[in-house]
Amino acid sequence: MSRRFDCSNPDERTTGLAEAAAAVRGGELVVLPTDTVYGIGADAFTHSAVNALLEAKGRGRDMPVPVLVGTVRAASALVESLGTQGQDLVDNFWPGPLTLILRANRSLSWDLGETKGTVAVRMPLHPVALDLLKETGPMAVSSANRSGNPPATTVDGAQEQLGETVSVYLDGGPCNDNVPSTIIDLTTAVPRVLRKGAIPVDKIRGIVGYLATEE
Repeated sequence: MSRRFDCSNPDERTTGLAEAAAAVRGGELVVLPTDTVYGIGADAFTHSAVNALLEAKGRGRDMPVPVLVGTVRAASALVESLGTQGQDLVDNFWPGPLTLILRANRSLSWDLGETKGTVAVRMPLHPVALDLLKETGPMAVSSANRSGNPPATTVDGAQEQLGETVSVYLDGGPCNDNVPSTIIDLTTAVPRVLRKGAIPVDKIRGIVGYLATEE
């Protein structure tokens, strides 16, 4: 049976974070608030948990799951290199709504879907998410919704869509900004915008210089 914790209550927050961390370590799914929308998350290195996440969303392996981290050091361990541009973007926009596509560290044993050797990584600007991530390590996290439905901006919305597939729901209140993260691909010679989002393209261009867009 799913458990739900109100993170505006200090005692429930503490208990909820402990329960959520234990659930993640046990290969179960949790829902957590982020600075964009609610996310459904699992241990990034537990194959069965990532598969369960995809099944809960009704999503195929052709749409790999992004990874959220609680520290820049954790992100650095997941990738071959942040590179100069990646480091500059991290310094300016993390934690925050910026997702970077980077070459994955080839020594890691994980399966996030058909990633073609890359990983989408982000450090969210939300205290509950950061506290959980610092306890669990990197988590595979996707928006908390069934595929094709709008992402949940409240824990009620997430629970209505995902129900008992999730072990622990962390209620951080309504999301203040439901605009998705900006996604930048750093695996090509020129950084490329894959999705326009909360961080304006002009601000990113101001850091990295030339930036390719889909337009």
